[in-house]
Amino acid sequence: MAPSPRTLVASDLDRTLIYSTAALALTMPDELVPRLLCVEVYEGKPLSYMTETAAALLTELGEAADFVPTTTRTRAQYQRISLPGPASKYAICANGGHLLVDGVSDPDWHGRVTTRLAGECAPLAEVRAHMEATADPLWVRKHRVAEDLFVYLVVERELLPEDWVKELAVWADSRGWTVSLQGRKIYAVPKPLTKSAAMREVARRTGATLTLAAGDSLLDADLLLAADRGWRPGHGELAEEGWTAPTITVLAERGVGAGERIVGELLAGVRWLRGSVVP
Repeated sequence: MAPSPRTLVASDLDRTLIYSTAALALTMPDELVPRLLCVEVYEGKPLSYMTETAAALLTELGEAADFVPTTTRTRAQYQRISLPGPASKYAICANGGHLLVDGVSDPDWHGRVTTRLAGECAPLAEVRAHMEATADPLWVRKHRVAEDLFVYLVVERELLPEDWVKELAVWADSRGWTVSLQGRKIYAVPKPLTKSAAMREVARRTGATLTLAAGDSLLDADLLLAADRGWRPGHGELAEEGWTAPTITVLAERGVGAGERIVGELLAGVRWLRGSVVP
């Protein structure tokens, strides 16, 4: 019998697998709300959750495939999360800027990324200065630089002018940067800084022949397209734009229920791929 294919599963975290209180979308009657597991605490307060069912499925997934948490979070923000299941050997942070191996950033990978950014994009300082000069303090709550790789704002979403985000996206595009609006955060990220490039590197190192992925935002689109199969929930930037592709499964579920469905779909995909191998 031919050996089972080695499968890599790369999944976004926030609003894909884990959810803040504001993103849970618990629209069902209280008595039907699923039991939740807290997977992140910040400054002594619970911050992110998944359902207990999703946690059990993620444990199975981690045992059946190479599971790679894949996030735009900084390393420090990622390390606050305590996911159930086996510890992942690899994790992708800072939108692909850092490849963690057993919790430690690979310096060679990071060096390759920064060299490429320096050669292909406008400097971070220029983008940061533009955002600070044009954003109104009325609706901006925080200006942040992440890992000296990209910038983001935390805003009051209800006060945010829609035209400002569109104008920023046009300005950034001509300088080799992408703009993404996710909840209360507006990200400006260099175009070559991608989750997909880091996923391909992990696949090369592990010998994975098949890749599965999940994500909800514009910054996940390249990851989903690079995988053999991808899933996106019924919420988020991609859902708002009606984004899809031939290899993408679009789910109707929203909020933490979508997270549970996504883990289940990923696990089912791994099992199907294993079962599809014939002698």
